[in-house]
Amino acid sequence: MFAAERRQLILEMVRANGAVSLRELARVVQTSEVTVRRDVRALEAEGLLDRRHGGAVLPGGFTRESGFPQKSHLATAEKTAIADLAANFVEEGEAIVVGAGTTTQELARRLARIPGLTVVTNSLLVAQALAHANRVEVVMTGGTLRGSNYALVGSGAEQSLQGLRVSRAFLSGSGLTAERGLSTSNMLSASVDRALVQAAAEVVVLADHTKLGTDTMFQTVPTDVITRLITDEPPAHDDRAGTELQALADQGVQIAVAGASGSPGGEAVPARRQQRRDVPLPAPRRGQMPGPGAVAGLRTAAVLGEQSPGAERARVADMRRR
Repeated sequence: MFAAERRQLILEMVRANGAVSLRELARVVQTSEVTVRRDVRALEAEGLLDRRHGGAVLPGGFTRESGFPQKSHLATAEKTAIADLAANFVEEGEAIVVGAGTTTQELARRLARIPGLTVVTNSLLVAQALAHANRVEVVMTGGTLRGSNYALVGSGAEQSLQGLRVSRAFLSGSGLTAERGLSTSNMLSASVDRALVQAAAEVVVLADHTKLGTDTMFQTVPTDVITRLITDEPPAHDDRAGTELQALADQGVQIAVAGASGSPGGEAVPARRQQRRDVPLPAPRRGQMPGPGAVAGLRTAAVLGEQSPGAERARVADMRRR
């Protein structure tokens, strides 16, 4: 494929999706990420798109929201790994909130195997994934259906959440920065996400590395409200993602990094067989920003082998004390 044809295809993908990772662009145009990065730089110089951490977005600083069909095909391996790890933060018998999104839909498929759960959600896709789960109760909010992401939004959804209290909320979004926290491109979705957060004692954000450093129009969860971020390991060349993770950790966000199957250095481990651990990022030396190597070391520490029954009992007891 000639450079002109390749760049036209890249531009069409970004226009269709709002934001696309370099990894996904390279897969579609069937070339290396190095070549794609060069094409993205050329398109940015012409003002046709903007480069972001590990990807490209529409010009103007804020990405627009993609439809569900486009989102469902982006960063699929990363979302799978994140969902596998996130499921280990859910205990039998818990009451939790799960927001709308393709990553949370993946999480819901794994929650179907955990008995005794009560899952509150505004997402039809999350509810569908749990509809036939044994001993899992699904509570849906009211509201108006938003067809682009199959979520219930509006005052009905928000009012149905008043007075609710659960142990933790699992949310996704369109972008995540240390400065503004989690954000999304739709005002109605942002408002419902804020109501979901109010109902939870802890907030867990599920965001793959392409969303790190991406800022969208409506803030949903400020950084100081986020308890934990579950993400995948950024590519080795993505220094900005490592810097963003360090900034989030510096503000008190616990970082858990999952390996994505098929990605460089990543390995997805089946959920319920992972031993999870919150891993603090090492502080950078004075005058030196953290590089990708600091983040790369997190994956190995965050995902370990199967734990013994005694270790599991100790971990559960520790969580109850907290």
